[in-house]
Amino acid sequence: MKEEQYKFLSEYFVSTKNRSNIIKALHDVLPAIIMVSYPVQLLYLMFTTGFKNETFLKVTLVPLGVLIIVTALRYIVNAKRPYEVYDYTPAVAKSTKGKSFPSRHTASAFIIAMAFLYLDISLGVIMLILSTVIGITRVLSGVHFIKDVIGGALISIIIGLICFFIL
Repeated sequence: MKEEQYKFLSEYFVSTKNRSNIIKALHDVLPAIIMVSYPVQLLYLMFTTGFKNETFLKVTLVPLGVLIIVTALRYIVNAKRPYEVYDYTPAVAKSTKGKSFPSRHTASAFIIAMAFLYLDISLGVIMLILSTVIGITRVLSGVHFIKDVIGGALISIIIGLICFFIL
């Protein structure tokens, strides 16, 4: 997207209370759903399979590894955010400088979705859909470039495929 498109989207969402509330709710609630579902799934696995079970360990350690990798990449790359590059106020209040690539929210959502997919296809597909909407919302709210979201999603999908379905 170009500068005009980011500014237009930001203005579009902040121009009315309803649209502003919708983008803020999507921006905040969808990641919360994923981030609450994940520990619930871990607790379920812990009580049904135990701490030392390979499935429990994979579903715990692979997302942790992705979080560490993505966080390190963000510091190394230190890419500016759209509102820094184009000088506008994003639709969702955000003042973070840099660390835009890759999107950690998107990467986290996708690796958790991959863990759910590994455990249960139906739940995994639902989580992948939610993760996609989270990524879209990060762009629509003006806090990430499309490349940030795609990068975060691809990192998680590739690592998830390798660690959950190949190894």
